[in-house]
This record gives sequence, structure tokens and C-alpha cells, in this order.
Amino acid sequence: MDFALSEDHRAIQEAARQFAAAELAPHSAAWDEEKHFPVDVIRRAAELGFGGIYVREDVGGSGLGRVEAALIFEALSYGDVSTAAFISIHNMASWMIDRFGSEALRAKYLPRLTSMELIASYCLTEPGAGSDAASLRTRADKRGDDAYVLNGAKAFISGAGTSDVYVVMARTGGEGARGVSTFVVEKDTPGLSFGANERKMGWNSQPTRQVQMDDVVVPAENRIGEEGDGFKFAMAGLDGGRLNIAACSLGGASLALDTALDYARTRRQFGRALSEFQALQFKLADMATSLEAARLMVLNGAAAMDRGDPQATKLCAMAKRFATDAGFEVANQALQIHGGYGYLRDYPLERIVRDLRVHQILEGTNEIMRVITARELLRA
Repeated sequence: MDFALSEDHRAIQEAARQFAAAELAPHSAAWDEEKHFPVDVIRRAAELGFGGIYVREDVGGSGLGRVEAALIFEALSYGDVSTAAFISIHNMASWMIDRFGSEALRAKYLPRLTSMELIASYCLTEPGAGSDAASLRTRADKRGDDAYVLNGAKAFISGAGTSDVYVVMARTGGEGARGVSTFVVEKDTPGLSFGANERKMGWNSQPTRQVQMDDVVVPAENRIGEEGDGFKFAMAGLDGGRLNIAACSLGGASLALDTALDYARTRRQFGRALSEFQALQFKLADMATSLEAARLMVLNGAAAMDRGDPQATKLCAMAKRFATDAGFEVANQALQIHGGYGYLRDYPLERIVRDLRVHQILEGTNEIMRVITARELLRA
């Protein structure tokens, strides 16, 4: 098995690294402090093809695979975790329209989504339906043959209030997963409103709000796929979303490790550089080893998705669990190496720790990742 990246892979990775270094890293601290959503910078990412990474080319997408996406999101997150994570969410919503939507729906939205003229949010979680997403209560009741009326609320929605397009899961049938359908809802639709911006521990460069629907009328042609298939679409999207967020953990943790290495080389205690203490050398070695193992798991899961491997769901869940746990631990250890300085906002460590913590929760908590992994193992 060849683990080497191809020339094309390296070129894509380098383009993302250069964009992150020029457009994200210099502003990351200010965006976090000011809670600024850098939509203008996000839109510039589309010039590199990052607005529709694995969307088909006929509607402006880049037509790349999940391996390329993992490389891109790791590189972008080295510049700013929070902003890169939102770009990944936009890509997931766009992919769902591309993969399961009608040709008319693809033509209507995707050219403007891939160019990021429009930005998109993904609406699955509800105030009472988090890990048990199949219990969602938002309803979409049919009105004649040409429209649905949506009522309900979605919680923890990244980009809410700013995004132009919302991919919404709503119940068109009975209880359980088979009663859920998927709709594209535009921001200015009457009855669509947004809660206050949540005050969060991290991810401060993107807004997080409730999305509230009160008799929101959506054209029937804005339904993605058939009635009752929405939960299946959501789960398919989450396989890729889990890899993306795992890759974002790798990027943030890699920055934390590099920051710790630089600090260990220059900081002196007891007459020696910190890097000369074996205990610290062992810590750094363990951090690097964990990241390398996580990276291989993420790329393995991505390759499985690209080839349609039936084990992809299991491998993506395993990669998400391992990489987000490892990424947070590496960032936390990097903060510890900095001592009291790591706790100050003058250094990036406390921001990275805050941004990476939520990765162990979203796209399915890491406890749910264990449930999925065990279920797939026992099914074999």
C-alpha cells in the first residue's frame, strides 16, 4: 500500500496552506476576540475551488474526493479552526443538494453555492433532538401538490442568520428515521427567523443560532430526493462531515504542536532549553505520534468513502472519535508545555483548545461514534 501523496494531492494541499497562511492565520485571534464572521474571506476560498470541493464540475464544483477534502481542511484549520470548520459545513450542505437533489434543484442553487455567492448551513439538530436525531420534531406538512409548510426549530446551527441557504431535515411522515425528508429553505422566506447568537466557548468566528420556522412555505421542488429519504441523506452527509471535522482537529492540533516545539527550543529553565529535558521530549514525541496515527485514520476513512467501501461508515466514525480526542489532547498538552503563558490570549494555545473542544461533540458525539463502531463490528 502506497501512503505517499500524489503530486496533485500536494499541489492542492499547498494551495490550501498558502490561503490559510495569507488569509486566515493573521486574523484568527482578532476574529475570535471580536466574534467576527469573515464572510468576505470565506468567499475568497471559493476562488480556489473550496466552495464545492466534492460537488460535480457541471455546476461549478471541483469534483474532488474525500481524501483531497481532508487535506484541504487540515491545511485551512492550521490557519483558523473555526473558519475552516464553517467552510466544511457549507461543503456538506452543498454536497447534499448535488448528490441527492433533482437536476433542476442542482441548477438552481449549486452554481451560486460553489462560487460562494450564496453560503449554506445544515439544519439537523433540534433543542430536544441531539444525539437522537431521528426523534426530530420539525414538521413539513404538504399543502396541495406544490408546497410544504414547515414548523419547528433547529438548534446550534452554524452560520444561522447570515447564511443564504438552509438544508433542513423535517418530518413529513410518522415517527422514526423513515418519516424525515430534506428541504432547501432560503433565508428571506417569510416565517423563517433566528435566535440570538449563542455565547460559546470557542468557534467564535462563526455565528451559532437557533433557526425557527413558523408556517414557512417551501416549494415542493425544493425537497431533496423523495419523501422519507431525508434521514438517510443526513447520515450519508455525516460520514463525510465527521472526516472533515476530524481533519480540522488535525490542523489545529498541528499548529499547537508546532507552537510547543518552537517554545521548547527557546524557553530556558534551570539553565537549559526546555527541549533538553527528556520528560518534555517524551511528551512531544507522544503528541506527534498521536497526530500521525490520527492523520492516517482520517485518510483511510476518506479513501474508503472515495471507493465506496461498505466499511466506510465504521472507518469514518473511528477516525472522527480518535482524531478529535487526539487533537484536543495534543492542544491541551501544548498549552501545558507553555505553563502560565499558555493560559494567556497572547499565545494561540488557549484559543486552539477552546476551538477543538467542540469537535468531540458535533457531527455525532464521540460516545455516539463508539455506538456506531460497535454496531458495525457486531453486524459483520
